[in-house]
Amino acid sequence: MSYVLRNALIPTSTGYETRDVHIEGEQIAEIGPSLAVTGTEVDARDKLLLPGFVNAHTHSSEMWQRGIIPPYPLELWLAQLQEYSPLDTEKVYLSALGTAVETLLTGGTSVVDHLVLIPGQELATIAAAVRAYRESGIRAFIGPLIQDQALSAGVPSGGSATLQQEAYPLTTAEVLGIVEEAVRQFHRPEEGITLMVAPTGIQLCSDDLFRGCVELSQKYNLPRHSHLLETRAQQMLAQEKYGCSAVEHLQRIGYLDNKTSLAHCVWLTDADIEILAQTGSTVVHNPLSNLRLGSGIAPILKYRRAGVNVSFGCDGAASNDSQDLLEAIKIGSILHNVTDLDYRHWMTPRESVEMAARGGAKGLGMAEQFGSLAVGMQADLVLYDLTQLSLLPRTDPIGLLVWGRPTQVVDRVWVRGRQVVAAGTVTTVDVNKLRRDLFAHSHWDPLRKSKQVKQLEAHYRRVMGLPE
Repeated sequence: MSYVLRNALIPTSTGYETRDVHIEGEQIAEIGPSLAVTGTEVDARDKLLLPGFVNAHTHSSEMWQRGIIPPYPLELWLAQLQEYSPLDTEKVYLSALGTAVETLLTGGTSVVDHLVLIPGQELATIAAAVRAYRESGIRAFIGPLIQDQALSAGVPSGGSATLQQEAYPLTTAEVLGIVEEAVRQFHRPEEGITLMVAPTGIQLCSDDLFRGCVELSQKYNLPRHSHLLETRAQQMLAQEKYGCSAVEHLQRIGYLDNKTSLAHCVWLTDADIEILAQTGSTVVHNPLSNLRLGSGIAPILKYRRAGVNVSFGCDGAASNDSQDLLEAIKIGSILHNVTDLDYRHWMTPRESVEMAARGGAKGLGMAEQFGSLAVGMQADLVLYDLTQLSLLPRTDPIGLLVWGRPTQVVDRVWVRGRQVVAAGTVTTVDVNKLRRDLFAHSHWDPLRKSKQVKQLEAHYRRVMGLPE
């Protein structure tokens, strides 16, 4: 398809300019004034054109538990999440579709889904998510969330053996075999579906699992992803397991490089930050889940000054509890004003947009393909309607988008040159049917209780020095 976006407002180094943008096939072919009409002409007057953002870390199937898990720290929250995770691939499909729609309607054109797998149905789980993302048209990076240790291993012992360590049902080789088979079946980056290696984190993964992921990443040229030091408990656990920081250990075993993105990174030392900068690794900032779970505030300003690439993620909808990418960008931008008294270090709206778009693409090793508004880049583009009430009155368009509370402002979206949103409506998905299906497959359950949390809580409180 071919499009000419007529009179779009685009940011420049000195402000904004009104320009035409020609999309040909999957790429941006021209940017300039008064371009000849080729294909479909789109009236972009009073609309801001930006590269699409990357929702650089989420877990789509958590949608089924949003708004219900009590205010727990991560380790207890995970126990309840796991206990009630969906065991139906149709639910996996619907939640991936919902994640795609919410991301597209809040400025995102790419999603990194750290996908929770149904035990015994791992490949079917991935197939369901792939089906949803193909239908929606969003660019998807799917990282099957893998581990080879049971949930109880993720809590520090505190020098005692009061918590029984159960065995994980699959061997490390079996887990890696599932990932490799998934790559063979579903890895189609030229079609917008990219598989990643994505061990859940040091808390539930052996060194052999990490090393196996490195080998698969090298063999198939896959991006790497993982959680990293989300909580104080994980920092303590790393010292118990390795006698050093988790970052130092991951560097030693070769997991960190310029295609590695690491979610959270709340509890890093200055030495850890230097390692991330040296290896070219990316930090994915998930401010809302870090606040919701009391994990802490990642020192993003310090990371940026040290030269570490940073992007934004919503995280899963059970710890956020939404997939509103613009909301995550806003909170992730202004939250740090309270962490550094020097206002000259604070993030500007333009820096936030750069992090959300190019920063996200860079973390996936894709910054030369998308994430920028430039000729030759793939056309992952979003038009924002500057006449919507939440973007008025007219001041600074990007300032309004980042610092305001924009609602229903996404007018059109292109992913790889294909238009997937028009007039504020996702054209690839029957959203009304999706709403009905999500309603039909769920029920009100505000009083549910978790047996796993009850079993784990006393040990957690003791290790973390909390009163009984």
